[in-house]
Amino acid sequence: MGANLLFTLPELILSAGAIVLMLVAAWSDEGSTETVSILAVALLVAAGFAAALPITGYGVAFDGLYRADAFAAFAKCLIYLATAICILIAPRFFERDRLKPEYPVLILLATVGAGMMVSAGDLITLYIGLELQSLASYVLASFMRRDERSAEAGLKYFVLGALASGILLYGAALVYGFTGTTNYDGIARALNGGLTKGQTFGLVFVFAGIAFKISAVPFHMWTPDVYEGAPTPVTTLFATAQKVAAIAMFVRIAMEAMGSASHAWQQIIVFAALASILVGAAGAIGQTNIKRLLAYSSINNIGFALIGFAAGTPEGAASVLTYMAIYTVMTLGSFLCVLQMRDTNGEHVETIASLAGLSRTNGWLAASLAIFMFSLAGIPPLFGFWGKFAVFSAAINANLVLLALFGIAASVIGAFYYIKIIKIMYFDEAAAAFARPASKVENGLIAASAVIIALGYPLIPYLDVLTNNAAKALF
Repeated sequence: MGANLLFTLPELILSAGAIVLMLVAAWSDEGSTETVSILAVALLVAAGFAAALPITGYGVAFDGLYRADAFAAFAKCLIYLATAICILIAPRFFERDRLKPEYPVLILLATVGAGMMVSAGDLITLYIGLELQSLASYVLASFMRRDERSAEAGLKYFVLGALASGILLYGAALVYGFTGTTNYDGIARALNGGLTKGQTFGLVFVFAGIAFKISAVPFHMWTPDVYEGAPTPVTTLFATAQKVAAIAMFVRIAMEAMGSASHAWQQIIVFAALASILVGAAGAIGQTNIKRLLAYSSINNIGFALIGFAAGTPEGAASVLTYMAIYTVMTLGSFLCVLQMRDTNGEHVETIASLAGLSRTNGWLAASLAIFMFSLAGIPPLFGFWGKFAVFSAAINANLVLLALFGIAASVIGAFYYIKIIKIMYFDEAAAAFARPASKVENGLIAASAVIIALGYPLIPYLDVLTNNAAKALF
């Protein structure tokens, strides 16, 4: 039992820390928010070290319910990094509404669920982790109680999330009924002899439930409204840490539990990839709100990640991790720039029109946002190009040439709305200037993200080693 608990040390650190911080929040006033936030970030750092440098090495705990391996470690470190940044950037956003200490506690609880999702070796563990993450996320989406948009975002996310959870649970029940087990290894053995109709239905329902969490088409309908209505630091969490957790969970269950049925689920992934790329690109073109545009951008980018996923090979799994690592940095940088969009009264501005002429009123912010937009479009020599190159290469090597060619062609559609933002910033008549940035934390994080995206190619050998080792753990 002791060894099993040590395998779950990252979750134990975050769970125990969240409980203690919850008691601190309950017994103190709102003045404890800064202390609670700093301690929450410290817990995430500790959990990251525990995941990356496990005391007892890697292994399987609790009779296969939980897996501690290189794949989970890579995903968790990425999740914890993005989560810590989402805690750090919150105080300035909530300065008028007085950020409450429950915010970092809820984020820690959501992160515990995210860690369980990527380490799950059983459908029951997966569902428990998913629900823990989701329940905290519903509250976070509606955290600004006096804001109608935030309340609406939380309600929509809750209703549709409950529907998706029901679909996933029904799929898990079908898989159990037709394979006799919920353990990934047991499911893989049961599917070796070929898929029955009942098993096929179970697979489809499980994949549909997970597709909601990654906001892949046709289960993407919640994303623009929730991204727009939720507080921007919370939207950043949804678009980065939780997106990584969901896609990692998806890759593990497909490769480990249903790898022998790849001929069946590959068709689902190819459709979701193509549809997500097209809908994300087309939906973003007419947007006037920058957060809604980034929501469609996330749908579009998930489509590209699924191209690598569709390969069903170790190279494909590694390419998905590479893509999500680079995507996380690009998205964090983009939302950090959105946080800088405030009028002279300190009110948040989210319209794309307000970016007009930004290069003349705030040159460094315009340059940073341009770097992130060009990189999201996959334009070389920025780091975003390498992510797309990795997934296209994996697809081609798996004989999915047409899928890769479609993805390359569709990149042109996506580039339109990214370049449109740059055109507005550099060539349109200047709109009212934003307030000068007052947060050294935000400025430093934007600068660091921009440097990584602009000059990140020396990191490729190290990233390849990490992602390839992580992918091998699944096979």
